[in-house]
Amino acid sequence: MTAKPFASSADLDVKTETLEQLGDGVWALTAEGDPNVGAIEGEDFLVAFEARATPVAARAWLARLREHTDKPVRYLVLSHYHAVRVLGASAFEAGAIIAHQNTRMLIAERGKQDWESEFGRMPRLFTEPDSIPGLTWPDVTFSDRLRIDLGGRRGELVLQYCGRGHTEGDIVAWLPAQQILFAGDLVEAQAALYTGDAFHSDWAGGTLDRVKAFGAQTLVGGRGMVPRGRDAVDAAIEQTRDFLRVMREKVGAVHTSGGTLKEAFESTHAALAPAYGRWPIFEHCLPFNVSRLWDELAGIERPQIWTAQRDREVWAQLQG
Repeated sequence: MTAKPFASSADLDVKTETLEQLGDGVWALTAEGDPNVGAIEGEDFLVAFEARATPVAARAWLARLREHTDKPVRYLVLSHYHAVRVLGASAFEAGAIIAHQNTRMLIAERGKQDWESEFGRMPRLFTEPDSIPGLTWPDVTFSDRLRIDLGGRRGELVLQYCGRGHTEGDIVAWLPAQQILFAGDLVEAQAALYTGDAFHSDWAGGTLDRVKAFGAQTLVGGRGMVPRGRDAVDAAIEQTRDFLRVMREKVGAVHTSGGTLKEAFESTHAALAPAYGRWPIFEHCLPFNVSRLWDELAGIERPQIWTAQRDREVWAQLQG
């Protein structure tokens, strides 16, 4: 059997980007399963959500946004620490970079290794990688909730920690006035999950319950399409929960029976592929997902640090 190309290293096709206006002064840029980004207009400033993988890639997004608004970026909000979300931050020239306190800790603990890991896995996203000046460090962190007054009649933007999930530092951005939620990688809509740094039980339980409790009418997930309407939003949340449920059932059964990591991967792949196998980054993510869940079931509380070398070893063992 021919080995599959490593992660997304062979995914070199240019994706079609779609800029959507979700409400008055609320924007999202999606790109056929590539990481989503967004922006919220305040009275005389912008809040940007996510930063892309390099300053050059970020400037391309900003150029699209500048066709509609020339307000300066006062705040850049990072939903979590992964390199493709944060390393383009310098392009925004933001007054403040905001993240959860755990995200800052994770950048200090494993940011350099994650940078090297993600560059190897997804090279296409790193447009002109030499433009990255170094690790991105938040200026403002918080533990539970942070509110941004958007000014005038625009209301407020609420940044909220909903619990451990995709990482231990994910936050969401909620616009109560327009019932729009930027959920980061806690929710994916018609895109596979990456759970290599996850806390599967927390995520599938209380964390997604708290995300659902916002009652959003529009949701921007980390990847994939933008669901509109409560039924579509709830369906995306439950799709995310179902992906996690199937993983936990299949990996858990093999782990309990004394099987191997390879057997757990094969069982999980067989169960998920019919529904999710054609979605973006499914084949890329699943080996790393199963490896992390296997560790979690073995009592390893916090995810092991992914390095470029460890990535290749896991891939060779499970997808080789």
